[in-house]
Amino acid sequence: MASFWLSSILSALSLGALHVSAFDNSRSDNLAVYWGQNSYGATHSDTANFQKSIATYCQDDSIDAFPIAFLNVFFGAGNEPSIDLSNICSSVDDPVFPGTSMPDCSFLASDIQFCQSKGKIVTISLGGATGAASFTSDEQAAAFGDTIWNTFLGGSGAIRPFGGAVLDGIDLDIEGGGTTHFAAFVNQIRSHAAGANKQYYVTAAPQCPFPDAFLGTVLNAVAFDAVYVQFYNNFCGLTNFNNPNAWDFDQWDSWAKNTAVNKNVKIYIGAPASPSAAGSGYVDATTLANIALETRSQFSSFGGIMLWDASQAFANNRYDAAIKNAIRQGSGGGSTSVPVTVSTSSVPTAPTSAPPTTTAHSTTALPTTTAQSGSCAGVAAWVSNVAYEGGDTVIFNGHLWTAKWWSFGDTPGGNAVLPASRPRSLAYCVLTAGVAGDWTDSGACTSFAAAVPTAHVAAAPATVASVPTATA
Repeated sequence: MASFWLSSILSALSLGALHVSAFDNSRSDNLAVYWGQNSYGATHSDTANFQKSIATYCQDDSIDAFPIAFLNVFFGAGNEPSIDLSNICSSVDDPVFPGTSMPDCSFLASDIQFCQSKGKIVTISLGGATGAASFTSDEQAAAFGDTIWNTFLGGSGAIRPFGGAVLDGIDLDIEGGGTTHFAAFVNQIRSHAAGANKQYYVTAAPQCPFPDAFLGTVLNAVAFDAVYVQFYNNFCGLTNFNNPNAWDFDQWDSWAKNTAVNKNVKIYIGAPASPSAAGSGYVDATTLANIALETRSQFSSFGGIMLWDASQAFANNRYDAAIKNAIRQGSGGGSTSVPVTVSTSSVPTAPTSAPPTTTAHSTTALPTTTAQSGSCAGVAAWVSNVAYEGGDTVIFNGHLWTAKWWSFGDTPGGNAVLPASRPRSLAYCVLTAGVAGDWTDSGACTSFAAAVPTAHVAAAPATVASVPTATA
């Protein structure tokens, strides 16, 4: 009898799990939020709000899609790609697959699978503003499609940075490098996905000026499921919503209906999740909600909101939940265009069960070489797998740092904090201790109002570190 009751309970729990709603790309109230870059950590020093493991952000139904940012090196050591997930996993902090610069982030597999079990999709975002995203031919691009399929998606291979977790697709955030041959890459991913036993998604994150300088060609050439348009850091940003000469969602809607290969493609309004998440374009939750509802009432291509990024949204009084609650539709997908007032003070705070991550290195972004006096305006965060030239400036732990000479992998300040649960090798400790003394501390940042904390900003290409093997 006891076994019967136990079986009944387990069966009921299993049936309950089946009621989780699967991701529906056709809806007009989806919320996509980038994760992986610890954008908050690029502009703040309070580690309690630094980026947590991805499962932390999947505890409720606010966020529907997580592009993991970024795969920022296409052809690195061993001619293999590499990812950098800031304070969570990187080639500096974690073991790498032999002969490559790809970090082993397999400890994230269960977190990713947990998010997927909650009906969310998790994709890998390629590019950022590193300038290392380019192909020399359609053949190389197609071969890279095979690599990505076998490394992150439904294929198999020796290099699986997320272990047994199978991601749900790819996102192109190409803001540097080349502009050609990407269609061959996407088509190769699509050809693999056509014979798969699950749905895979292809998205892109162009900047709002139409057409996008880097993604315009590929957007016209192949089918995309959603386009997360960055309506920030540009004249066509959210702060110019009421300026018909600047705000151009109508052009993106026209593209979706008249030019796009997939006429059902969804267009998202991309927004900064806090004032420090971008150089310009932030609006409060009430304003963004009303912009979203008005846009949805006018344009059938509207798919939802994209936010940069998860760490900023949670630290900003759960900006993500406020936006999701404002644009949420019923199960039938019926829409509303009634203006709303969003009270972020009543939004649940981040789960307290997830401990803060204490690894020291910060968000992936491009170096810049200028800074305003007394502020860190226009300066990006330090990134572990990008090489810097003498004179380059970066933000790290709330300070402005200036490179004395060429530097790669030397942490500014050299005060690496190692989680006790994940001991490091002696080689790692030497690498991250800043013993090379590559950086000069130029003082604490007095203002981040116009800082560039993420790789969602077009900037001058960074130099990717040379590797001993041939690169494409």
